[in-house]
Amino acid sequence: MIQKMRSMVVLLIASAIFVATPSFASAAIGDRTMQKGSSGEDVKELQDYLMTKGMFPYHTATGYFGPITENAVAAFQENRNLQVDGLAGSETNHAIQVLRRGDIGKQVIHIQSQLQEAGYESQIDGIYGSGTVATVEQFQRNKGLTADGIAGPATRRALDRIASPRSAAGKEVTVESTAYTADCTGCSGVTKMGIDLEKYPDAKVIAVDPDQIPLGSIVEVEGYGTAIAADIGGDINHNRIDVFIPGQQDALNWGRKDVTVRVIE
Repeated sequence: MIQKMRSMVVLLIASAIFVATPSFASAAIGDRTMQKGSSGEDVKELQDYLMTKGMFPYHTATGYFGPITENAVAAFQENRNLQVDGLAGSETNHAIQVLRRGDIGKQVIHIQSQLQEAGYESQIDGIYGSGTVATVEQFQRNKGLTADGIAGPATRRALDRIASPRSAAGKEVTVESTAYTADCTGCSGVTKMGIDLEKYPDAKVIAVDPDQIPLGSIVEVEGYGTAIAADIGGDINHNRIDVFIPGQQDALNWGRKDVTVRVIE
C-alpha cells in the first residue's frame, strides 16, 4: 500500500510539473493561447506568420514570445479589428493563418508550392501578388469554393488534401554579390518585409530577385552566414544579391564578388 501511494504521489508531481510548464510544449499554431514567456515551435510559426504580414520587425523567428512578439501580435490585432491584448489566442491564431494579397514570406511560399504541385501555374516567389490571387481564385472555382483569391481555412484545407506545403530548401546558386547599408543618405533602413535594419543592425539580411530566391527564404551565404531573403532592389535581378552590412565602410570593403547561396528553408 505504501509503495502504491508513493507511486501515486510521484505521478501527481510529474503531472503538476507538466501542467505548470506549458510554455515549453511543441504544438501546431492554434492549439493553445501563446503569451509573453511562451516558447516552442508554435511560437516560431506565429512569428513566421507575423513576418509574412509585415508585423514582426525582427529578422528571425526565435520561438520565444517576448515583448517584440507581443507588440507584433497587438499590431496585427489592431490591423484586423480584433481585441488588442497582445495574446495569441484562438481568434488571433485563426485570423493570422489567412493569407491574402500583400503577404510576403515563407507561408506564401508554402501556398504557391502547393498550387504548383496541384498542377496550377504558380510562381514561387514568396509574394502574394496579383498572380497568386488569380491562381487561388482558379483553384477555388475548380473546388466549388468562394472565388475571392484569399487563402482562408476552407481553401487551405483543400490544398492540404492535395499537396504538402514545401519550401525552396535545397536550391543552390552562384551569384554576384554586393553589399548595402542602412547608414546612408536617403536609405529608409526598412526592408521589403518590414524589418527595420536601423533598429536591428545585427540582422543578417540579403536583397534578392524573388524569381531566383523567394522572399522569406532562410539562406546560407558563403562568407556572410545564415540570413533571410527579406529585401529586393531595383538593380537586384537574376543572379545578383545584396548583403546587408551595418557600417558603410564595411559594406564598401565587401566589394563585388561571386558567392554561393544555399536555401536552407
